Amino acid sequence: VAISPKFMQYFDSWISFQQKTSFHRTQTMDFKNGYAFFRLPREGVGGETLFANQLSQDELDGLCTKGATLTYGQVKRPAPSRFTPAFVAYDKKVLKFDAYFMEEVAISPEEHYRIRHVCLYYYLEDDSMCIIEPKVKNSGLFQGKLMRRHRVPKNEHGDYYHWKDLNLGIDLTIYGRTYRLVNCDPFTKVFLESQGIEVNPPEELVSDPYTEQRRMPVQKPIVPASPDPFRQFLAYDTKVLRFYAIWDDTNCAFGDHHPCIIHYFLADDTVEVREVHKRNDGRDPFPVLMRRQRLPKVFADKNKNFPSCVLEITDHEVQEWYSPKDFAIGKTVTLLGRTFLIYDCDKFTQDFYREKYGITDFQPVDVNKKPLEKVPQVIRPYNGFGIPEDSLQNCLSLFPKPPRKDIVKMLENNLKVLRYQVALESPVPEDKNRRFILSYFLSDDTIGIYEPPVRNSGIPGGKYLKRTKVTKPGSTPENPIYYEPSDFTIGSTIEVFGHRFIITDADEYVLNYLERNAESFPAATVQSIRDHFLPRKMVVETTSSGIPKKDLDDLIVEVQKELKLLEPFNTRQFHEAFHHFDKEGSGFLDKPRFLNICDRFNVPTSTILLTKV
Repeated sequence: VAISPKFMQYFDSWISFQQKTSFHRTQTMDFKNGYAFFRLPREGVGGETLFANQLSQDELDGLCTKGATLTYGQVKRPAPSRFTPAFVAYDKKVLKFDAYFMEEVAISPEEHYRIRHVCLYYYLEDDSMCIIEPKVKNSGLFQGKLMRRHRVPKNEHGDYYHWKDLNLGIDLTIYGRTYRLVNCDPFTKVFLESQGIEVNPPEELVSDPYTEQRRMPVQKPIVPASPDPFRQFLAYDTKVLRFYAIWDDTNCAFGDHHPCIIHYFLADDTVEVREVHKRNDGRDPFPVLMRRQRLPKVFADKNKNFPSCVLEITDHEVQEWYSPKDFAIGKTVTLLGRTFLIYDCDKFTQDFYREKYGITDFQPVDVNKKPLEKVPQVIRPYNGFGIPEDSLQNCLSLFPKPPRKDIVKMLENNLKVLRYQVALESPVPEDKNRRFILSYFLSDDTIGIYEPPVRNSGIPGGKYLKRTKVTKPGSTPENPIYYEPSDFTIGSTIEVFGHRFIITDADEYVLNYLERNAESFPAATVQSIRDHFLPRKMVVETTSSGIPKKDLDDLIVEVQKELKLLEPFNTRQFHEAFHHFDKEGSGFLDKPRFLNICDRFNVPTSTILLTKV
């Protein structure tokens, strides 16, 4: 049996397919110059080599038409006709019909219905339809595509409109709106006739009556003989009467007197009102209060139910309009419900009234507001809380602010403090020996009092008065007078919130500060501090006069030994006696007084020891 080579080739392919382990397919899509294209595979499934097809296309077509016969061999059959789908056969083939529909108009007194022209397109490829209305400029209607392209239902049974249902001279109801088909294009007519449909004769396209009425020329009304307005315009063009007025709006909530300017245009007897704005007046910057228009003065008799507020006013409804004779200085005019008081006018207006009406009195009316009588502000009495300046802020503003401080003074006198030693003046025996340190802060004129603690005194000591301003006795809350450095002298009494203190001593910084700024303080204050520090200076001078310190210490030891020989010696009474005989407070006693005090206290006065002293 002879075996053909092609059979052996197919047999080998089948054997190799049974032994395959890889079944992937080769890539047939490729890109070239940015375009995708299809190429024939060079390898088969699993990378197997493909043999080129030796048969031509005609031979392959012949093999497809051959039938299996045993007697007469293969019979050639004709190739089947090529099938063409509808979307290819009818691509870009559209039936066009001219139509119109009638739309009801219920809100216009001039028309009850309108005719709208449309174009109906039927697409043969998918039996879809769309309706487009040509746009008319300034028509005020929503035109263009009235119905998008889609298959239009014909009835409630699920049927759709077909091109067989379309013809001229018929009414087509689509979504409740009836269209009248009146004409079509030549292609539509040829297509329908080729399909065996007898096309009806075309009809005339009905026009819209309102549109035809608008196209008719408007007849100009015949004006009876009267003063020529054009002559008035030529004579009084650019000539305007200007009046200065006040609009009283105080009857309304938040109303006020608004200054306005009234312009009367002589060319056409129109009136314009402009509001005069001032800087920071709090109103919106709209200059025109009333636009330029003719203003009615007296209306004719009319029906009260007539809606004149929303319609334009015609000459038939007005009996008299405002004219130049209705405006004058000192006169009140009502324009569209607003009352204006005219108080002045410009020079051109005065000349116009003088020539035409013979008016010569143009005295302006004074409309300036009289200044309100200033009500004196009553300051409530000081309640004792805080300092008076701080409490005063509650009377000056709704939202009180802290009192302003002198920053320059605070910077110049920063950390400058005058310290004094004071004693409390009190009838209580326990308070006689209490000593305090009074500090005066020059930066803000405040006073602070501190009591040094004394052991076993029964008084804890510490801060007696926090830093605050202290007023003098007799000052009022409306005009407080505070203590100053010039008020602090040795022996003076300071009253602090009902407590009296006597100044007994001062710091050396006080003397140095007063001497450096002697021109700013009274001479009595400076001299008082100087006299207080004079004995201390003399003691210092005596100590530094040249006496050896060892001899001075030996003398002190000898005096102490003599005093110890006495029975009990009262040192406190001895010191009080010295201060009693020192009337001037100089810190020194002469020799006779000194010996007299020694005899009183039975102090032995050795001649040798007295000579050394």
